Amino acid sequence: MILFLDFDGVLHPDSAYLVKGRPTLKAAGELFMWAPLLTDLLADFPAVQIVLSTSWARELSFSRACRWLPDGLRARVIGATWHSSMKHQADGFSLSQTWWDTANRYQQIKRFADRAGLVNWVAVDDQPEGWSADDRDKLVHTNGDTGLSDSRVLASLAARLGGKP
Repeated sequence: MILFLDFDGVLHPDSAYLVKGRPTLKAAGELFMWAPLLTDLLADFPAVQIVLSTSWARELSFSRACRWLPDGLRARVIGATWHSSMKHQADGFSLSQTWWDTANRYQQIKRFADRAGLVNWVAVDDQPEGWSADDRDKLVHTNGDTGLSDSRVLASLAARLGGKP
């Protein structure tokens, strides 16, 4: 099972901004304050692997985005919907804007899932816009202000991962 994981609005409130190149939360709490809830939930699902579906991978780089995660989550990360090669044309020149920049979160995830031949996946995200009715059951939608701190969201994620609701 693959879990596509957004950061903002999921692991902390959707109020994170880059300030002098460093992510800063401009809301009550701290960055990744709800990550332990996901770590605890995933303890019951050892086969779940994570693909980052967060803009942090583009803005900071995949490796820097990963370093923000606690060890228990970082060890499960196998990739991201964004890869730095996406910003280069075939001739090696950099693009100022890429397909990924204009795609909604669902399109980014779906493209990754299709290319990897994934069938068994779920996404946890606070951006429900653009999701196909065919894959809507794969989205665990969070409120950007409460993320995974909402027990109903955690129960929904557990159910989608194969646990009890």
